[in-house]
Amino acid sequence: MNEPRSIKSILVVDDTEIIRDLLADVLRNDGYQVEKAPNGIEAVSKVAQQHYDLVFTDMHMPRQDGLTTARKVHELDKRTMVIVTDSYPDKLGRATENPGVVGTICKPFDLAELRTVLQRAEAIAAERSAANRGETKSQATPLKS
Repeated sequence: MNEPRSIKSILVVDDTEIIRDLLADVLRNDGYQVEKAPNGIEAVSKVAQQHYDLVFTDMHMPRQDGLTTARKVHELDKRTMVIVTDSYPDKLGRATENPGVVGTICKPFDLAELRTVLQRAEAIAAERSAANRGETKSQATPLKS
């Protein structure tokens, strides 16, 4: 990813600390500004306080699930894209019905898969930005892993 990025700030939401920390470390090493939240309620609180370009949220968490988190994030900030993660691929299909969700990724994921999802999210963000400037119509499609 040598081109200028449209995505700069990412919020990682997962109730499993090791997954949350690992994903955040990988994203930081790739040059993103990353914050973490252990659950959907804290994530929504963070989004209410500041803008994030992208939120990775686990589907199954106590207190508030990933779909509810994605919906609330979208209600607070329609510019924020959400990618839903889950260990059960059959459960991810309905995630893209949420207007804030631009894609899904199944756990466990490898670094190549993660970077592919990020590149596709970057393309969606760049096309949205260009469309907002009136330069092009968006041709990006939601991404699924």
